[in-house]
Amino acid sequence: PARPGLLAEEDRERLLSEYYYQYTECDSTGARWRVAIPRSPGSCSDLPPPTRGTDCSFSCPAGKFLEMSTQQCTPCAAGSYSLGSGLRFDQWDAIPAGFTSLASFLDTGPNGEDIQACKSSSWTPQGVYLESNRDECTVSLVYAVHLEKQGSVSFTYQYPDNNIFFEFYVQNEQCQEMAQTDDQKWIKVTNNGEWDTHTVSLKSGTNILYWRTTGILVGGKMVKPVLLKNIQIEGVAYTSECFPCRPGWFSPTPGSSSCQPCPSNTYSVKGASSCTPCPEHHYSHEGWPECKVRPPCSEKDYFQIHTACDSEGKTQVLYRWVEPKICVENITGAVELPATGQREPCPPCNPGYYNSNDSTCLPCPPGTHSDGTYACAQCPAGTEPVLGYEYKWWNVLPSNMKTSCFNVGNSKCDDKNGWEVAGDHIRSGAGSSDNDYLILSLHVPGFKVPASLSGMTGSEFGRITFVFETICSADCELYFMMDVNRKSTTVVESWEGSKGKQSYSHSMTRNASVTYTWAFQRTNHALDVRRFIADTVKIYSINLTNVIDGVASACRACALVPQNSQRAGSSCVPCPAGFYIDRDTNRCQECPPNTHLAGRQTYGQDACVACGPGSISNKEHSRCYSDCSFTHTLNNRTLTFDLSALSDVASLTIGPSFTSKGTKYLHLFNISLCGHGGKRAAVCTDNVTDVSNKDDQRDAAQFVNSVDSFICQSTIIPSDGRGFRMAISSQSISLADTFIGATVDTVLNGVNAEPDLFPENSQDVPDINFFYSSTQVTASCDLGRSSVITVRCNPEKSERGELSVPSSCPAGTCDGCTFHFLWESASACPRCTEDDYHRIEGACKGGVQETLYVWNEPKLCTKGVSLPPRSSSPCEAIALWLKVGVGGGAFVAVLLISLTCYFWKKNKRLEYKYSRLVMSANKECELPAADSCGLAEGEEPDDDVVYAQKPSLLGKLRAIANKEDGESSESVQLKSSQSDRWVLG
Repeated sequence: PARPGLLAEEDRERLLSEYYYQYTECDSTGARWRVAIPRSPGSCSDLPPPTRGTDCSFSCPAGKFLEMSTQQCTPCAAGSYSLGSGLRFDQWDAIPAGFTSLASFLDTGPNGEDIQACKSSSWTPQGVYLESNRDECTVSLVYAVHLEKQGSVSFTYQYPDNNIFFEFYVQNEQCQEMAQTDDQKWIKVTNNGEWDTHTVSLKSGTNILYWRTTGILVGGKMVKPVLLKNIQIEGVAYTSECFPCRPGWFSPTPGSSSCQPCPSNTYSVKGASSCTPCPEHHYSHEGWPECKVRPPCSEKDYFQIHTACDSEGKTQVLYRWVEPKICVENITGAVELPATGQREPCPPCNPGYYNSNDSTCLPCPPGTHSDGTYACAQCPAGTEPVLGYEYKWWNVLPSNMKTSCFNVGNSKCDDKNGWEVAGDHIRSGAGSSDNDYLILSLHVPGFKVPASLSGMTGSEFGRITFVFETICSADCELYFMMDVNRKSTTVVESWEGSKGKQSYSHSMTRNASVTYTWAFQRTNHALDVRRFIADTVKIYSINLTNVIDGVASACRACALVPQNSQRAGSSCVPCPAGFYIDRDTNRCQECPPNTHLAGRQTYGQDACVACGPGSISNKEHSRCYSDCSFTHTLNNRTLTFDLSALSDVASLTIGPSFTSKGTKYLHLFNISLCGHGGKRAAVCTDNVTDVSNKDDQRDAAQFVNSVDSFICQSTIIPSDGRGFRMAISSQSISLADTFIGATVDTVLNGVNAEPDLFPENSQDVPDINFFYSSTQVTASCDLGRSSVITVRCNPEKSERGELSVPSSCPAGTCDGCTFHFLWESASACPRCTEDDYHRIEGACKGGVQETLYVWNEPKLCTKGVSLPPRSSSPCEAIALWLKVGVGGGAFVAVLLISLTCYFWKKNKRLEYKYSRLVMSANKECELPAADSCGLAEGEEPDDDVVYAQKPSLLGKLRAIANKEDGESSESVQLKSSQSDRWVLG
């Protein structure tokens, strides 16, 4: 009886090799049929008839598959696995079938054409994970799946850099976006190196899944990509076959839902149920599909460590093989492990610690101090300990520091030390592979400003300073990060490649618990062999001030209780805000007016630094600012400016500009020129994390993503170009956290206003230059950034005026460090005085004269005194010119009358003399001869009719005027003149 059954089994297998089973589409009742499909087209004979299939929502549990010939769930064989109703993607040697990487650029060209710059951008498979693009292109990873029932999608991701915009959304088959909450769409940022899982529910039917990334960093350094691994989808149709384990993995038992990686020094082929040990002198790492020959040992295969101090105060250098050890010692060309070094004296204790009897370093008790070489001593009266951490000797790792190691793609280095102490420095450890992250962290419970510094109300609560050096032959990178209140880790600064020994300092601007982290990665490329183990980072010292639980290496003078107080004594008291400690009395004294506490100490009056020109100090003497008033003396005239109309925060948007890929972006400047009681009122905020992180992290967001300053800048990517639902604001930086002063000079404290950058001022009113600086040092600005706002009087502008940047430097800066702005406004004109107008007197009409006052043209003043009102005064109707004319005419008339009288009298005398002459002549000769008695001998008379007419008055005047007074013969002259006069008359 067994024989026919065996034949039936063989026949069934033979027939199955000729055809396979498949279900039809589900009908409206949820039913379907199982039909046989021939493997070679055209051979339809001997096919089994269709039979009713399982229910459409039927699926097998994990570890089993649906055997189509029996329509029963059957366990997977060893060496394979099944998810039942799910799909899992965890192998990223290549992008799996069904996935598509679409690069797009939503900003079109000026003529509407597509920009081709993003054709090469895509998600890139990296073995155990998938890596997103790093540029500003928009790249979508798309996968379409049909669910027979409600299901879900979950994926493990790493999203360390919010300068990439990362969103996940689902569309239906009509390309309509499914309703999702913000928490489902916007992915949360993860801490550096940590993986998180995101899960979204899916509806039955077709679901198109999109993982979309867009770089939004403009003009900055390379961003960190998004990493994806372990995408799992639940709710798909039945699984009709099991998936074989990939090479290097195995599943030892039937019915497995997953495979396991082969241990080190073993390997496997595809679909293995067990792993095979490597041959002699071969090795493999976990999950390797093959073994490699062990190389001879070299200097790269070991590292050194320092032992802890023993009871005799000695330490020595030890050498250890890098684990797992893959090299061979006893072959030609191999090096041996160096011998243990000589025992040497331990380095001294760090400042604030003392050496105990068992050669261990213990912290000094509260109120005492030590430099690490002597016993702890009490602080003298009138002083207090300077609390903090100062680590410069590295014999053991301090108790508040931890070291660890992790790798993005595996867990091989999780139990290793990331850093090793080395006497005068601490250095990066070996790790397990070159792309490990080697972590060193320092936890600070909080900060406390000491009593001696309590008079300072600046924004600095503490400061961390460390000295480091990197020695690299590849693309190593050192990250310095901080985690505030255990909310989110933020990269403060990073250094790529080799860096010489240098110091870096960072200020803590608010009181909070914080963990500082140093992470070192030799290369970000996953390599099978160790190539860069010699690349290392060294930290020589770490100094942290004002720590709550700190220790003291020195004491600082503090203020004492006043003498008249009931608590008088030697105990320290905090000074009020804006007070310094007097050197002579050790009492609190308020800083003089218009000075501020600018340094990091308050001892002595010289701690109060005078404010710059045109500035005053705020009430707390913590900073200087402009109160919107300014005076300047020009040509013996004092100009007074009232700039209060410019006190409100002004915004200036510059752009658009375009990156090399074509991303459109704008620069937004917020400017607080003056006023606000010295508060830095210009605020710039990043909204990237606001969009992607909806947790209640207001504190962390305020600390990380918001900048308050006198001038701040944000980079804006408008929503119209990138398809975002809102404009993206990022890279907010402070350009001016300190006001230097305001002056008409072009240079102040080494900052140059460079007036040539703007059009020349054509007015008689000088420009006012407001100078600012920012102390935050950047890679390109060793002294920090500085800014100059040139305020110019322009009566044609409004009171609020208009801001602009130099046309030759459209981003507001020509060198990236000094920013220039021109603010033209009518409010920038000086206040009006009596010198700015003149008087005009009107004509006298009806006995009334009006007086007008008008402004000088062009009017270059505002507010101040107003024009006096029009006035009128009584006057005479005769005009002045008429008065002068009449007066002149009267004077001339009197003069003529006087002359007439004078000459008339003189003429009378002459006539009298003439008559006397005639009478005397008549006595001597006859009367008729008288006519010729005045003629010369032989001369003819000029006119026969001598008395033809009576001489006129004018003729007489002419005759008299032509008379010569010095003649001896008066009668002859008179005769001659009269004859001339008569002829002329």
